[in-house]
Amino acid sequence: MKEQDLSGLTLLGNQGTSYVYEYNPEVLEAFENNHQDRDYFVKLNFPEFTTLCPMTGQPDFATIYISYIPDVKMVESKSLKLYLFSYRNHGGFHEDSVNVIMNDLIKLMDPRYIEVWGKFTPRGGISIDPYCNYGKPGTKYEQMAEHRMMNHDMYPEKVDNR
Repeated sequence: MKEQDLSGLTLLGNQGTSYVYEYNPEVLEAFENNHQDRDYFVKLNFPEFTTLCPMTGQPDFATIYISYIPDVKMVESKSLKLYLFSYRNHGGFHEDSVNVIMNDLIKLMDPRYIEVWGKFTPRGGISIDPYCNYGKPGTKYEQMAEHRMMNHDMYPEKVDNR
């Protein structure tokens, strides 16, 4: 990777990183995709996601799976980790959390395609696993998003965090 490719990144390698536990999308950073001529998936798994129930204030735990096909920009992973940490004291329903995560990443990267899946541990005997996706409008990725949504596996592989 060329040094100029890293010029806009402030968190990677920074030993003075401050961890914020209030929702903060401004911490997200992106860098240029060096392979814009091809489609490929990037999958990011975050098994330590926590947020708070907006009604009770009780913690909710999940693994967040983010898969995307980049276009020009890609999310820098340390900034993503800090962003996801910022949900720690944020009150949000599971379904809202995964949609907000996806919306913030779309705003940051404008990917060709993205999907976000939250696999939450049960509370009160029920687990909730919201899934959302997006394909760039007017492209084959919009059709891909529709196809993946209609064929989404609601009974996925074994989840080992519950």
